[in-house]
Amino acid sequence: MDQEKIGKFIATLRKEKKMTQEELAESLVVTNKSISRWENGKTMPDLSLIKKLTDILGITINELLSGEKLTKEEYQERFEENIVNTIDYSHKRINHLKIILIIFIGFVILSLGTLSILFGIDINRMYHNEPVFFSTWGFDYMPPINLDSIKMENVIKEYLIKNDEENNYHDNEKSFVALKTYLITKKSETKFFVYAWILQEKYYLENENIINDSGSSIPYKFELRKNKDTFDVVNYKIPRDGSYYVKDMAKIFPGKVQKDMAKIRQDGTIEKLKWEIQEDVNLYFHQ
Repeated sequence: MDQEKIGKFIATLRKEKKMTQEELAESLVVTNKSISRWENGKTMPDLSLIKKLTDILGITINELLSGEKLTKEEYQERFEENIVNTIDYSHKRINHLKIILIIFIGFVILSLGTLSILFGIDINRMYHNEPVFFSTWGFDYMPPINLDSIKMENVIKEYLIKNDEENNYHDNEKSFVALKTYLITKKSETKFFVYAWILQEKYYLENENIINDSGSSIPYKFELRKNKDTFDVVNYKIPRDGSYYVKDMAKIFPGKVQKDMAKIRQDGTIEKLKWEIQEDVNLYFHQ
């Protein structure tokens, strides 16, 4: 079956009938685009439209499928040939639809499988009291407050304050610490790493004036040990100054933490830590 030949035949007969594509489309209740695709040989008319189309064009179905008008001698020969071609065309179209259906079913299965995996990941994160990746599952989830992280931060503050106050130069000098925790990793049931930025300042009171004696703003990696419900600082690491700083940061901190810490002076974290310390300073010295 020569679709291009059939298309040209339809176009020729339409023009002989002095019909536009739009008029033919209206008669068959199809779109102009369908007529254009038939005449360009890209598609064939649907089988349900062929009888009506041949009646409008004044030809037989056999002539339409042959793409030309037939003599009586050619009619029977082409009739049998067109039946075979029509059956073959129908089989090809059915196979094409089967392929489209298989692709569609495969896509649906893949989508459902992907959603199932993502849902499973979120269920697992919920089970471990971790934030979910997606918030469109149709229900709300609020992870409980992690008291262990609060305990760790308090232990770190106490540890740094205690060490800093061993070298006080004034009788009423006091050390203050504010921190921003970026990541807590659990290495075992008793071993934890805490990656944080520490702002530490020392103040003392002189003639009713609060004097800032010293301060530091440094990234830390703390190693903590858990003993029942309490934590202890076992060790810590900080990057060295100067040319060693970049190398030490890469060795001590995970890549994501490094990127987040690099924004600390632009995202308002330093200002927030300073504000927290000033609140503690004023409270301590009753100002």
